[in-house]
Amino acid sequence: MKKFRIIFFLFFIIILTALVFPCFAAGNSSTVNERYLRIHIRADSDLPEAQAVKYAVRDGLVAYLSPSISQVDGFDDAKNTLKKELDAIERVAESVLRGHGFDYGATATLRIEKFPTRVYGEYTLEEGEYLALIVELGSGEGQNWWCVVYPPLCFAGQNNVPIKYKSKLLELIERWKTE
Repeated sequence: MKKFRIIFFLFFIIILTALVFPCFAAGNSSTVNERYLRIHIRADSDLPEAQAVKYAVRDGLVAYLSPSISQVDGFDDAKNTLKKELDAIERVAESVLRGHGFDYGATATLRIEKFPTRVYGEYTLEEGEYLALIVELGSGEGQNWWCVVYPPLCFAGQNNVPIKYKSKLLELIERWKTE
């Protein structure tokens, strides 16, 4: 009975917090969503060759970033990891471009952008503003590819790198079960 009261109390606090501080409630488009860090790769143009190399760059970046992204411990850690890797991300993208015969460059930045609602398997990310790794190939005026870096929805299963997920609420519940 004691565990039931504690769980009920936690849910009560969560609901009360959402009512008193609506900025914490899901769907508030006035703030940047800090649960997901997205990736957006913009092709140079809509020509078939530029679109094909965009996917080759994507594959190269996923392979490069998977080991480090799989080890991050939260949104801020993912953001800081990507900040440190921006120059290397550009080098990887440019290397793939050169390997496919393209001489235009690539730029990588972290910035806040507005995204439409997207579904990634069982996850739905609502329309809103998200911090994103933006990789522009050449002019960046072609069709683009986007996904999620953190949690690593687009990176799971790459190179057999294990992905580590944590839930503080689940940890608390497991601790109470053993008491």
